[in-house]
Amino acid sequence: MDSTSLRGLLDEYAELEKQLADPSVHADQGRARKLGRRYAELTPVIRAIGELESAREDLEAARELAEDPAFAAEAEELAERIPVLEARLTELLLPRDPYDGSDVVMEIKSGEGGEESALFAGDLLRMYLRYAERHGWKAEVLDSVDSDLGGFKDATVSIKSKGTDADGVWARLKFEGGVHRVQRVPATESQGRIHTSAAGVLIYPEPEEVEVEIDPNDLRIDVFRSSGPGGQSVNTTDSAVRITHLPTGIVVSCQNEKSQIQNRARALQVLQARLQAIAEEEAAAKASDARRSQVRTVDRSERVRTYNFPENRISDHRVNYKAYNLDQVLDGELDGVLDALRSADRDERLAAHSG
Repeated sequence: MDSTSLRGLLDEYAELEKQLADPSVHADQGRARKLGRRYAELTPVIRAIGELESAREDLEAARELAEDPAFAAEAEELAERIPVLEARLTELLLPRDPYDGSDVVMEIKSGEGGEESALFAGDLLRMYLRYAERHGWKAEVLDSVDSDLGGFKDATVSIKSKGTDADGVWARLKFEGGVHRVQRVPATESQGRIHTSAAGVLIYPEPEEVEVEIDPNDLRIDVFRSSGPGGQSVNTTDSAVRITHLPTGIVVSCQNEKSQIQNRARALQVLQARLQAIAEEEAAAKASDARRSQVRTVDRSERVRTYNFPENRISDHRVNYKAYNLDQVLDGELDGVLDALRSADRDERLAAHSG
């Protein structure tokens, strides 16, 4: 990036500092959060620019005094450090996923394997809820369809961060979409044989602002009574809401809010997120963007990960990640595999940039 562009970032950062110091800005929480995230995103860039400029100035000064062995040694050390700082700045300036600071909507669906698949879908749901808890995020199950043995045929969960970090929930969980396969002896298996079944995960960034227009005429909205485990009614009024988007056939339900109005608003947010994801996938396919991550596949049917219970092994097939701590992963310790996915994505973007 040239010096003019870097100056533009420095000016933007100074302007953000000024706005965030203005109490009136914080009256609009949405705007303050957006500004705070951009500020957090730019902070490491500004620090890297400062370190690099300082190192270059120090190198120039040390070279002028290089007749002194101490300054000559310092010049040599700085000359080796500057390329490292330049590489760091280049990495920080790579185009970011515009949704990295976003909250997410996640859907977990049982697949092949009947009750065992539904039980595994329940394991995945608990894993993500525990991971959210470890990170101090707010996770809320918006809708779920239970299976007979205590698993889930389908569950929709909203996960929100509470801060204004540059990297939000999407930055950590965006690679989770796809088919997750489990290998274990099912609770329903009397012979002790290992079975393979699968569950699907779909994940979308939750838009903070409406970006896809939804025509009310394209919606069919049904209301029904909320139900708890076993199908029992937990509400005497028709407060649960099911919205069908007629052009795409997408169906979204929400029954966990206290009123029909709240459930309707929440279901519309989930529908919004799904339509946004579809629109972006179509746009990316048409554009055939060479920088599009090979890790974050659009193909939802791709098998992305295997959970092998007999060997306590987790394997991510996209980045050849393998670890033998499946019990800890299912308890929410996902950072190892998520870090490997992020590292692969970063390396790919660096390669695309240098190419």
